[in-house]
Amino acid sequence: MIFPFNAGEVFKIALTIEDNGRLFYEKAASKAFSEDLSQFFKALGTEELSHKAVFTALMKKLPPATTAATVWDPDNDLDKYLKAMADQHVFNQKPAAIEDKLSKISAPAEAIKMAMGFEKDTIVFFLELQSVTDDQESRNEIAKLLNEERKHLARLTDKLQRLAA
Repeated sequence: MIFPFNAGEVFKIALTIEDNGRLFYEKAASKAFSEDLSQFFKALGTEELSHKAVFTALMKKLPPATTAATVWDPDNDLDKYLKAMADQHVFNQKPAAIEDKLSKISAPAEAIKMAMGFEKDTIVFFLELQSVTDDQESRNEIAKLLNEERKHLARLTDKLQRLAA
């Protein structure tokens, strides 16, 4: 059974995903095939930090109604559950797993496509969370998260097209 989420809970997941994404981009930058691609991945990693700051600020502005608990949780198990959900996301925080995936890449386009896949999965993940979020105000806040993730996907798509040209 899935429980409805509120915006505060989704933002907690977003913060973990941003941390995991930053780690991925840092590792990808060290694996990059060119200085240009390395700098591009470093910039995306820095943007993940920026996203985290934006999400933290947005989270602090959430109205109380969008952060109220949706289920009874006397032991605060929901925070552990939310972290586990984010860690199961494709931007997995385990450095060995990231390095293993990156070790299989043999061309710059593959690295970009992998990052695009991760960003697409993040968007789908947030869309799913938005669909089970219990009120319109929370869904509007989640839309702000989605817009930030779409910007990364657009940049990656542009970089892949320029690389292919």
